[in-house]
Amino acid sequence: TSFSTPKKKKRDDGMREHVTGCARSEGYYKIDKKDKLKYLNNSRAFAEEPPADTQVRGHPPECQRRSEQRRLLSSFTGSCDSDLLKFNQLKFRKKKLKFCKSHIHDWGLFAMEPIAADEMVIEYVGQNIRQVIADMREKRYEDEGIGSSYMFRVDHDTIIDATKCGNFARFINHSCNPNCYAKVITVESQKKIVIYSKQHINVNEEITYDYKFPIEDVKIPCLCGSENCRGTLN
Repeated sequence: TSFSTPKKKKRDDGMREHVTGCARSEGYYKIDKKDKLKYLNNSRAFAEEPPADTQVRGHPPECQRRSEQRRLLSSFTGSCDSDLLKFNQLKFRKKKLKFCKSHIHDWGLFAMEPIAADEMVIEYVGQNIRQVIADMREKRYEDEGIGSSYMFRVDHDTIIDATKCGNFARFINHSCNPNCYAKVITVESQKKIVIYSKQHINVNEEITYDYKFPIEDVKIPCLCGSENCRGTLN
């Protein structure tokens, strides 16, 4: 008993009619070259030709897209927090930096490209901890022989610890006449520390900022060597 397979019909729009009512149950079937060419030409024309009401007379589509992007960016800049925009700029336009031996103290961070004034250099990355945890870790680091401190205070309750979990920013040395400064910005209700440039920084110039340690009886000597050096970090 052999039954002839019913020929699959085509719909009015040119697409093949599914006999079973479901394309998955029918498996793969070959499409004629003529039908395929017709479908490809129609889809290509639809993709390349923009709507008539969006075209500006005398301007190609690429210029229109760039103009639209500039317009959206200007409206976005005016309506959103500038710190968020600057932080996004830091993520996508990172400065080229390297760490190597410093004449100030141990390791230091150096610029591998010219950096203009008032630009974001790097974010100070580490673990956000409370003051109680910071005191415990500081004592533990002293017992382990870790002499350098890589803790950066964000506010009264939060401290960023970059001792064992951080980035190149922890190698930035202190200077009484620094070429950068630290600023706390808020991004999505989270406080972050970002290093900004105070002035133009040349290639191979060391990145420095003022630690601004609180004044204490036990002084930490400063080795920055600048003309207006205070002599101590605290």
